[in-house]
Amino acid sequence: MRKLILVVVDGLPAHLFEQALGDPRFPALTFLAEHGRVGRAVSTFPSLTPVCLSSLATGAHPDIHRIPHLVWYHRGERRIVEYGSSFGAVRAAGARQSIVDTVFEMNGSHLGREAVTVFEALEGAGRITAAVNFTCYRGPRPHRATLPGVRRIARGPSRFFYFNLFESDVTGAPLAVRRRARGTVDTYAAAVGRWLVTRDGFDFFVYYLSDFDYASHVTGPDGALPTLARTDDAIATLFDAAGDADELLRRYDIVVCADHGQTRVGRAVTLERCFAGLPGVLVTASNRAGMAYLLPGCALDASGLAERLDGEPSVDVSLFREGGVAVARRAGEELRFRPVSGDWETSGDRSLLGHPDALSRAWAALANPNAGELIVSAAEGFEFADLGGKHHLGGGSHGSLSEGDSLVPVLTVGFEADVSSITHVAPVVLRRFGVEPPAYARLARAA
Repeated sequence: MRKLILVVVDGLPAHLFEQALGDPRFPALTFLAEHGRVGRAVSTFPSLTPVCLSSLATGAHPDIHRIPHLVWYHRGERRIVEYGSSFGAVRAAGARQSIVDTVFEMNGSHLGREAVTVFEALEGAGRITAAVNFTCYRGPRPHRATLPGVRRIARGPSRFFYFNLFESDVTGAPLAVRRRARGTVDTYAAAVGRWLVTRDGFDFFVYYLSDFDYASHVTGPDGALPTLARTDDAIATLFDAAGDADELLRRYDIVVCADHGQTRVGRAVTLERCFAGLPGVLVTASNRAGMAYLLPGCALDASGLAERLDGEPSVDVSLFREGGVAVARRAGEELRFRPVSGDWETSGDRSLLGHPDALSRAWAALANPNAGELIVSAAEGFEFADLGGKHHLGGGSHGSLSEGDSLVPVLTVGFEADVSSITHVAPVVLRRFGVEPPAYARLARAA
């Protein structure tokens, strides 16, 4: 069985990837595309990095993996969980707790027990897995942090590298976060990737490159092409490590994809203001998605909260549940929907959810027990400020159901596979190694 490398380029929209092919600034991506099959897939919802990487790792939407957003309210512990929307948001939520949540608890307790990661499944079948900087890393192998005084164990893949904090092997890679704006995170990943490929040290390797997303937040996706060129260089590092590009393809099958896209932000608003003066409502929002939680003492139900957003220009659609039915609302119009025998039963205007694979993604987001009673997808050009009041005005953002936030590239080299959703990546990987995917992934594909 041929070994496999999964390259994940954070935040790369499908259309921008396709425009880059053939451009001399992107020789590595162009070479792979010339030797493989290029397609498009739909992200999950909310299309935010922790949610999306969890979907890539588990082959599931949030109803299974339980990660609802970058920021959410933990009902059991009665507190905010903040995975790092911004430095200001981390401070507002409590810096120490936010770091613990991001580094440890997301994988240790927040990620659903029913979900199975590719690392768990493949290592259970006797394969060696590896990952660099991939934040949904849950696996069977215990790892100690490199920082003195940090005693807590993280369980991940056999070969585990996480921003210098966890390093299963000594690779000589530089510090990852010393100059983020200059691309040091992907430089670190490239050094680890070179070390792993040189030693052929894995069966399956997740090569996560995040600097494009970081730059795109600042400049907008079209303005981040210089950073995409550095991403291309990081992929070319794997070519060099194998000897050349042809040798890499002789040894490995390759999948290149993104977790979500990005769209330009022209206006930033605070979602909390829509519920000002209403007790018993807790709002968690950042980027282009928000949620509202009903606490004791709230006089309204989820439908009433959605009505308060009628006419709000920053809101594309609000979503909530009424019994066994999901409801999408925009400007007083509603679409009711629920799954029935592999299809959808609907009542109302289907155009309210005309986004890519919107019925499935909205249903799964609402079925996540950690989600708010109301989920909000931002209108084009709008972003919701985070807990610290921070936003990406003038740059790019993501999180909504919109096409720009949701359509991502998928490139397979060495084999062909049907990957029309990022939730299909994990089942495809497992089947490449003769491992049967979890039942939830099989049922989702059959539906």
